[in-house]
Parts: sequence; structure tokens; C-alpha cells
Amino acid sequence: MEQAITWNDFEKVEMRIGTILEANDFPKARKPAYQLTIDFGAEIGIRKSSAQITKRYAKEDLAGKQIIAVVNFPKKQIGNFMSECLVLGSVNGDDVVLLSSDMKVENGLLIG
Repeated sequence: MEQAITWNDFEKVEMRIGTILEANDFPKARKPAYQLTIDFGAEIGIRKSSAQITKRYAKEDLAGKQIIAVVNFPKKQIGNFMSECLVLGSVNGDDVVLLSSDMKVENGLLIG
């Protein structure tokens, strides 16, 4: 059973909408992944992330896709790449489906 969190715990997680600007191969990753550049709007700016989404997504199809990410985690070194946010998705083994908005919205909007 999952450990319950408090409302205060949940409020600490800052999830935002961002638009993928580009996706590039990440050959130095241990598992197949892309390096993503994501625009979170004027307040947060552009962040980079690594995402293991190669099974379901072609990198050419990702530019312009709006996704949801946690933007207040500390940066994480992944190989020779610095990840600056955590892109969210539903996970079934190595198959990941990105979480996104069903309508185009302003980059940087808070998820709550």
C-alpha cells in the first residue's frame, strides 16, 4: 500500500504545463531516452529533461507537444546531461505515456 501524504506535502510539488521545443537522441543514457528542451513560460523559462519515452514517441513528433512536469526538484546529473525538471507520465514497465493537457493552454500554468 502506498504511503499517504498530507495536503502540505502535495502543495510542495510544483507541477506545470510546458511545451516541448525539441527532442534529441541521448546516446549516453543507460536506457533509451531523449533529451528534451521544454518552454515553461516567462516566469520559469526553458528547462531541459531526460525522458525514457522512445518506445511510444518519435522525437520528430514531440516538438509542440504540451506536457506536465515537476519543476521544483533539484537538478539531476544523468550521464553527461543535467536534467532540470521531471517530465510526468503513466508507466507500465518501459512503456511511458506522457501526461498532457487535452487543450492547448499557456505555458507555465500550475497543475493543482
